[in-house]
Amino acid sequence: MKRPLALAPLLALTTSLAAALPNPDPTNGDITLPEGFGAVVVADNLGGLRFITVSPSGDIFVKTRASGVIALRDTDGDGRADERREFGSGGGTGIAWRDGWLYHSTNDDIFRYPMPEGSLEPAGDAVRIVAALPNRGQHAAKSIAFDGEGRLYVDVGAPSNASGDPDRVPNAKGVRPSPWLERHAGIWRFDAAKPEQDQVRDGFHFSTGSRHILAINWNPVSRAMFIVMMGRDQLDLVAPQHFTPQQNAELPAEEMHRLDEGANLGWPYTYWDPLKRGRFLAPEYGGDGNKRPAEKYSEPLIAFPAHWAPMQLAFNKGGNFPERYHGGAFVAFHGSWNRAPEPQKGYKVVFVPFGPDGMPTGKYETFADGFASAAEIRGPGDARFRPCGVAFGSDGSLYVSDSQKGRVWRIFYKGK
Repeated sequence: MKRPLALAPLLALTTSLAAALPNPDPTNGDITLPEGFGAVVVADNLGGLRFITVSPSGDIFVKTRASGVIALRDTDGDGRADERREFGSGGGTGIAWRDGWLYHSTNDDIFRYPMPEGSLEPAGDAVRIVAALPNRGQHAAKSIAFDGEGRLYVDVGAPSNASGDPDRVPNAKGVRPSPWLERHAGIWRFDAAKPEQDQVRDGFHFSTGSRHILAINWNPVSRAMFIVMMGRDQLDLVAPQHFTPQQNAELPAEEMHRLDEGANLGWPYTYWDPLKRGRFLAPEYGGDGNKRPAEKYSEPLIAFPAHWAPMQLAFNKGGNFPERYHGGAFVAFHGSWNRAPEPQKGYKVVFVPFGPDGMPTGKYETFADGFASAAEIRGPGDARFRPCGVAFGSDGSLYVSDSQKGRVWRIFYKGK
């Protein structure tokens, strides 16, 4: 392993460069942004990228789908990375910087590296914090987040569409109680510093009833965790007598929730209909598109369109962006694969305004678009880019990663 770079000179250089904005690329890196914003391509052609985090000194760390971590640094202030390091292995999705440690997840484990401030490489070997999490292939990616006390939260997705036995077939019958609710389909909380923790022995089962959650982050204003859950698929396949392909294209919602301890989001027994604005029984459990569940489940704060695939979520803490964006949430949507015969949608970064109480004001708006490039997308392979990770730097710039070709953007406000 290469030794860390000299800290003090580089830290001072990085801090001074953060105050000056680079010149935007002529096409903002081939994406569209609101008036007054610009973007530069920090790095390109890095392969399949997942989530992203930025250190206090402005270095970028991005998780790769098939290998380890790529570290990037801009030393001359032009917005483009001119130094790069790679370390680790195992693939995966989650990555986060916390108190001098770089945390990251594979589909099975959570690790952390000791990362001296100003270094692009770890100062030691990875320490496994959580070991042998359930991995059944489907929805195996593990997202991570920290609360205000520094405790670690990990999503364990359900290896199922809606707990049918068999799953994803016409007239599938759901199992009740679902066996996936015991060790899957929920969020677990762990000690962020204790090595070799086990899900059952050491984890606290914080919430349940969530099919798969990759978009999760702590809001310091409301002092609460917020998530966007991926909704189920294939209503028309399971119950063609009740749902058309066109209905399946618009149902169900991708749900944003404030996630309090003990929350139950209703999977697999229910789904949220964004058109009827209500919760309904899943067809595997006797639903026909009109039947309501007898049980009470959490209602979403925001109902995003179906199948957009929410990925990383980041809160703007102020800085470079105009005041109206301060405190709000930014969510990367990977884009749909299953809206046929309708065109695929998503493939964008959206902004959710939050009020002074630390809660969303009720609407969302497209912030960054044009990733897919083509006017009509019939499948994910048609998209030029697919946004996956979003994270804010200490200067207030928003960084976005792409899973298709491996591009990283830096987005900033340059004024009207």
